[in-house]
Amino acid sequence: MQSLDRMLAEFAKQKLEKQTRRHFLMDCVAKVGGLAMAPLMFGCGTGTSAGSTGLNLSQRDLNPLSPLPPPYGAKAKSIIYLHMAGAPSQLELFDYKPELAKYHNQPAPQSLLEGKKFAFIRGTPNLLGPQANFSQHGESGAWISDFMPHFQKLADEVSFLKAVHTDQFNHGPAQLLMQTGSARLGRPSIGSWVTYGLGTENQNLPGFVVLTSGGKTPDAGKSVWGSGFLPSVYQGVQCRSKGDPVLYLDDPVGMSRNLKKNVIDAINTVNKEEFDAYGDPEILARINQYEMAYRMQIEVPEVMNINDEPKAVHELYGTNPGTESFANNCLLARKLVEKGVRFVQLYDWGWDTHGTDHDGSIDMGLRNKCREMDRPVSALLLDLKQRGMLEDTLVVWGGEFGRTPMQENREGKTQSFLGRDHHGDAFTMWMAGGGIKPGVTYGRTDDFGFSGIEDKVSVHDIHATILHLMGFDHEEFTYEFQGRPFRLTDVEGELINKILA
Repeated sequence: MQSLDRMLAEFAKQKLEKQTRRHFLMDCVAKVGGLAMAPLMFGCGTGTSAGSTGLNLSQRDLNPLSPLPPPYGAKAKSIIYLHMAGAPSQLELFDYKPELAKYHNQPAPQSLLEGKKFAFIRGTPNLLGPQANFSQHGESGAWISDFMPHFQKLADEVSFLKAVHTDQFNHGPAQLLMQTGSARLGRPSIGSWVTYGLGTENQNLPGFVVLTSGGKTPDAGKSVWGSGFLPSVYQGVQCRSKGDPVLYLDDPVGMSRNLKKNVIDAINTVNKEEFDAYGDPEILARINQYEMAYRMQIEVPEVMNINDEPKAVHELYGTNPGTESFANNCLLARKLVEKGVRFVQLYDWGWDTHGTDHDGSIDMGLRNKCREMDRPVSALLLDLKQRGMLEDTLVVWGGEFGRTPMQENREGKTQSFLGRDHHGDAFTMWMAGGGIKPGVTYGRTDDFGFSGIEDKVSVHDIHATILHLMGFDHEEFTYEFQGRPFRLTDVEGELINKILA
């Protein structure tokens, strides 16, 4: 009798649940989750899919970071992307303009100003000649300034892109465009695309790691390493070079590894039951993240510890263990890719040289920032090459845009220090390793460095080339979202073939 009463009570409860608003909303979420799950279960349009890679669907779903072979022959296995947030001046680093020096402090020609919109310049500013001394280096004869004395020795290791352009001249949208292919929020970052398409070699570490320095994060915030509409397991995992690399990495006192594993197993059993009921793909991401966090507790402390590196390595990079610095992050980037991390993103803040103060001046502040960056970047390239890793590690360097050849006259008033405004028409980036032809200078700007006049490349062209080196056709690598296939390069992008090895 009691058994029958329990059965009737359970039946009544289930009937009532189906009539409640909460159950209705949960059911709606399940249906929407099922729609979102479809791209994962049945591939992603014409891009990478379980069907094209031969990996079992359930394996990929339950372990989204499991390594996948690239659809086409890849030249690089991993990427280290060095983003100088704030936009370094190409005219003081790599784009030598002796003609600009001749017209220093003279009013800018109206031909440079007509129809142009700047972030702060108003009226007719004066031209500002280069504030660094340039010389040619290596067999390639690349022009590099004395702001970068260590990097001068590596001129033949990189390919310079001298005529990069963007249609964004404010930091946030420009950083989003450079990192996600769109100036608007909501798109996956390039690191998320790569780890979604390839997974990662080391299952005990995140596939996409982010390291920051300079005291602040980029103006666009953490969205520049977000996963957008891709499952959240593909977003960048921010680690710290000072203190614990990941917050709450250590277990509470009295929590043993076995107990921790039992807790996670119990939580994920519930999560799997929830997934069976509602089909929400984020539940799978949650399961994977719990398990990844458990595995990271073993490997992260070792790989993020630079104290045990040889003295010669510390001297090479100029590192200072225990501090947050760009030099420390460059060394950590090498260690991470050496351990099988797919994508390492470094952001260094402080490159916005408007001339509003000493630190933001083009002659003094920029020189000091270059002192912090020049040695560790050069060391990173040398270290990768000496270890035989540069040939399959792609290194990318650049900002979100460049700087004007005119001195900034904020709101028409001359600044107290020398500075340059934001400029998207022409700036310099470079790539090295991972299938890049070394010792190449591609693209050319006019005599003032204002516009590209030969071999111009867009942000989408750079993305297309990066994906190509990782083994993807950027036009085929898509993800179905809201009824259409999205791709990193949107509807643009061409390969920069002349810099490919």
